[in-house]
Amino acid sequence: MSTKIEEKPETETEADEQTSPGEQRRELKRERAAEREQQIQEELSEAEKTVGIKVFRFDPEVADKEEPRFDSFTVPFFRGMSVLDALVYARDTYDSSLTFRHSCRQAVCGSDALFINGRQRLACKTQVSDLESPIRIEPLPHQDVVKDLVVDMEHFYEQMHAVEPYFDPDELPDGELEEQRQTPENREKVKLSTRCIWCGACMSSCNIAAGDNEYLGPAAINKAYRFAMDEREGDDRKQERLRIVEQEHGVWRCQTQFSCTEVCPKDIPLTEHIQELKREAIKSNLKFW
Repeated sequence: MSTKIEEKPETETEADEQTSPGEQRRELKRERAAEREQQIQEELSEAEKTVGIKVFRFDPEVADKEEPRFDSFTVPFFRGMSVLDALVYARDTYDSSLTFRHSCRQAVCGSDALFINGRQRLACKTQVSDLESPIRIEPLPHQDVVKDLVVDMEHFYEQMHAVEPYFDPDELPDGELEEQRQTPENREKVKLSTRCIWCGACMSSCNIAAGDNEYLGPAAINKAYRFAMDEREGDDRKQERLRIVEQEHGVWRCQTQFSCTEVCPKDIPLTEHIQELKREAIKSNLKFW
């Protein structure tokens, strides 16, 4: 007499136990991705208008991303949308590895300067509605790319510090609480030069800086102008500053192309300031005897 053991059907719990933890995690990830994709499609279908962006991608630390490429994203448009808003949406919605710098969103920090539709611009200040779609977004030219839209700014900062960008008067007021006075006329003269936010857009647009790595560049020279033209700075210190900017790779390398002035997001007349420092350098070297 044979005995037959009846096989019981696998319960859902027993089936799950037979699935490896790794496979469970992958399945959960696929489910979440499907849900997110459905949510994205709903957002795009509900939007009155969408805009396309093509973003430069490059990551030297990932094998299949070492070759530069462009990724395209579709973003729901809303009134007042900036390029930075579009980038943030693309990063948060499609690809969390998309890398770019941003901070204040008020055109003050200068961290989100990018090459947008063939021109250096601040992403937070640039309106999507003012650009042709698809919007092409690239890192600043003439800079080493670290990852995606992030460039190495170390050389730019070195050039800025080379002109000693700090106020250094020959003498201080006698009174401990007495301020260093400046006439309204002199303040008006240097006012525009103080607007620099160190974004690097002008340096990136300069053909001279692209070919001469030692050139101080428009941003650094403008910073020198800000202090050299301040009446509170002593004559001796002004002469030292002029000697810095009139070196071989200083103001005389400028070819007056106005590219820096055209792309400056703070409307600083950079080329004009460079030319004025040239005149000051010539006057300081004139001797009558």
